Amino acid sequence: MNPTTTSAGADVQGQRQPAITRQAPLGQSTDTIRTLIVDDERLARRRLRRLISTQTAFEVSGECAGGQEAVEFLRDHDVDVIFLDVQMPDLDGFSVLEQLGDRDLPLVVFVTAYDEHALRAFDVHAFDYLLKPFDPVRFSKTIDRVRTAVSKRQQPEAGDSRLRELLQEVRTKPAASTRFAIKTPGRVFFVRQEEIDWVEAADNYVCLHVGSDTHLLRETMNSIEGRLDGEKFARIHRSTIVNLDRVKELRPWFHGEYVVVLQEGTELTLSRSYRDKVLGVLNAT
Repeated sequence: MNPTTTSAGADVQGQRQPAITRQAPLGQSTDTIRTLIVDDERLARRRLRRLISTQTAFEVSGECAGGQEAVEFLRDHDVDVIFLDVQMPDLDGFSVLEQLGDRDLPLVVFVTAYDEHALRAFDVHAFDYLLKPFDPVRFSKTIDRVRTAVSKRQQPEAGDSRLRELLQEVRTKPAASTRFAIKTPGRVFFVRQEEIDWVEAADNYVCLHVGSDTHLLRETMNSIEGRLDGEKFARIHRSTIVNLDRVKELRPWFHGEYVVVLQEGTELTLSRSYRDKVLGVLNAT
């Protein structure tokens, strides 16, 4: 059986998405707040674009589907604010800022599903954060902060008040889901986390593989990863998450990748982007 794999820049159905999408020319108006969206999940980018489009004076100047693309875009274009995803397979959000070095940076709003990443955002002077899943009210609060800061033409450092707010949000955020509701015609049944062998991206859905059964949920990989217990599940590929208790063996593959063999025989690909983290977790258990 060949290991499951998905091209790093492609959707599950094999249609490659544009690396960077540019909107209206930059700098058309001094009153325009030029915005860059950086997220490897197409649906997440679409949602941010939709929310930004409802805001007066904001203009989406570009979209990047990866960290390296964002670095290249920012070297050639000026923007006022970046909505920057933290976890991306090629270059994470923190590494994007490191690569840009000492150049003047726009306001940085980190977008993440991980509490520890949000906390680390303040170590690199993020202007603000959005902790997934965020609602329109929380988004509007960030927009108001951005609008105020841009009008003053300054980038304030993250203050104690926002750090306290983040800590409160982390404390009140629901714990990882212990079970998932599966809706079928005529009934709803539940699957517990520990029953899941592995999770697979499927366009606008994810497939929960439970023994010989496969259940479909309308969620993104990022959102499902945020709901799973990070100590028991690990992302091994942009389109694959595995239950670490189900891993039977690892086999070296080509170009630094590995084949992950599950207890029931399924073979999956551990890509280089996630290799070191996954190997570290498995070696520690």
